[in-house]
Amino acid sequence: MTEKIARFLAERRPATPCVVIDLDVVQENYEALRHYLPLAQIYYAVKANPAPEILRRLTDLGSSFDCASRPEIEYVLSAGATVDRVSFGNTIKKERDIAWAYEQGVRLYAFDSEAELEKLARSAPGSRVFCRILMQCEGAEWPLSRKFGCEVDMAKELLIRARDMGLEPYGVSFHVGSQQTDLSQWDVAVGKTQMLFTELNAAGIELKMVNLGGGFPARYRDEVNSIDAYADAVMHAMTNHFGNRLPQMIIEPGRSMVGDAGVLEAEVVLISRKSFDEDSRWVYLDVGKFGGLAETMDEAIKYRILTPHDGGDTGPVILAGPTCDSADILYEKAGYEMPLNLQVGDRVRILSTGAYTTTYSAVNFNGFAPLQAHYI
Repeated sequence: MTEKIARFLAERRPATPCVVIDLDVVQENYEALRHYLPLAQIYYAVKANPAPEILRRLTDLGSSFDCASRPEIEYVLSAGATVDRVSFGNTIKKERDIAWAYEQGVRLYAFDSEAELEKLARSAPGSRVFCRILMQCEGAEWPLSRKFGCEVDMAKELLIRARDMGLEPYGVSFHVGSQQTDLSQWDVAVGKTQMLFTELNAAGIELKMVNLGGGFPARYRDEVNSIDAYADAVMHAMTNHFGNRLPQMIIEPGRSMVGDAGVLEAEVVLISRKSFDEDSRWVYLDVGKFGGLAETMDEAIKYRILTPHDGGDTGPVILAGPTCDSADILYEKAGYEMPLNLQVGDRVRILSTGAYTTTYSAVNFNGFAPLQAHYI
């Protein structure tokens, strides 16, 4: 919670639920990454929050962008970024979108399968391509395993095939999992990547780039290491496996760039119990999984929550959203407690909600409007 956000909420009293993003925090996070990882080029993961205000600020700072779709590329270009600062990083793309991106001048693409490679060869000839490898994502609070990437032996054959199909086999990418808490995972991933570099070099292909993905954290309920510790882990992994011959490095921060810049304010709609014997109160907010808090699925991301009564006696609660869907429960097993004198109508503040909230918000589920956002 920055002073600027606190002042905005106090003076404006915007309708809830809403999220307020402090753009200066976004800039500070970008500059911290540039300071601690000066050898890595930043490609902001647009999916974390594609607001024009954020994209314009990052464009002015010199960021490049990891885009998952044609609309995200359009957002970035509309914000003033040049096409050479765009990576089409989704491994699942429609061929017509590849062709459109190629027409715009995009020349950097991700893939992890033979079929995707064939699409790129047909619709983005001569482009630089990088293959994503599978990771187990141990230690990540929001894992990204199984759906994305391929095994190393397959990546080797696909990159050889890329050369034979007229593309430039440019590098390797991985993602150790979003909100990664185990710093050793970068060493595991870079070790696999270096082996692939060596094997392809023997096949006559000199890869030039390692895309280290994201994984850098926001500050949720559990403590995490500082960004300089993450940067040290990344650089130790790179020098440990590549020595002094470091390839180009790309990082794709999303959550760590915008998460802590946002505060979501919500209203308590109902407080109830299900029986006379139950200790836990049910606290229903006017925002839930379908209003932008989708990452509470399986109680994975555990947000910090402030109330007007903090400091007094507390008791266990089950937190839920307002919709007529039984899946719209935020936290039941995570051990949340709230003040005993919490009242219906109180406003609560959910911290570090600048990432993966506005774009997860449903358009009109149960008639509730999408999460409103204010950028200051």
